[in-house]
Amino acid sequence: MNDLLSNISEKPIGYYDGTRDDMLKYIPEGVKKSLDLGCGTGGFSSLLREKLNIETWAIEINEKAAEKAASKLDKVIFGDATESLTKIPDNYFDCIILFDIIEHLNDPYTMLNSIKTKLSDTGVVVASIPNIRYYRTFIQLVIHGNWDYKDQGVLDRTHLRFFTKKSIVKMFNSLNYSIIKMEGIHPTSSKNFRILNAILLNFIADVKFKHFVIVAQPR
Repeated sequence: MNDLLSNISEKPIGYYDGTRDDMLKYIPEGVKKSLDLGCGTGGFSSLLREKLNIETWAIEINEKAAEKAASKLDKVIFGDATESLTKIPDNYFDCIILFDIIEHLNDPYTMLNSIKTKLSDTGVVVASIPNIRYYRTFIQLVIHGNWDYKDQGVLDRTHLRFFTKKSIVKMFNSLNYSIIKMEGIHPTSSKNFRILNAILLNFIADVKFKHFVIVAQPR
C-alpha cells in the first residue's frame, strides 16, 4: 500500500461514518445486489439492506471502518478497491456505488472500466464526485489565489484527481458509458453567487454545486 493510500486508511474513524441518505433516490428500482466501493462504516449500504432488502457487498480500505461495516452488511472486503476487484464475482451486481472515491484513485479510468465486468446486464454505476469549480473553492482560487489542502472537502489532501462537470461527462463518455442522470448536489447558499450567476446569464451554473451525482450504464 502506498503512502497516499495509507493516509486515506488512517483518517479519523468519524470520516467514514456518513449515511448519505440523500443518495437513496439515485438507486434505481429493482436493484437486488449492490457493491459499495469505499463504503466507510457501511452507513449507506446498510440503508439499502434495511429499506430496500438489497444484498449488500462492499470494499473498504480502512480496517476499523471495514470491521464496523461487516457487522451491518452481507459481505465486506478489507483492502484497496482496485486490487480487491479480483475477489468480486463477475456479472453479479445491479448497482455499483462510488461515493467520493474516484478522486482518491491514481487511475479512475481503469477502475471505471474494470467494474463493468462486475455489473449485471442492466447494472448501473452511481457515483458522487466533488466539483473543483464549486463556488467557495472557485473564489479562493480565482479571487484570492489560494489552493489550500484540508482534512476533508473538495480540496481534501488525499485527493489525487480533480473534476468539473464537463470533465466528469467526458470521462464516462470516453469509457463508453451512457449517462442516465447527472445532477448537482450540496449547493452553495451564497447570495453573491446568485447575483454573479445572474449577471453572467447562468453561465457559471455548475459552480453552485459541491458535488455532482452521476448514474451511468455501460453501453
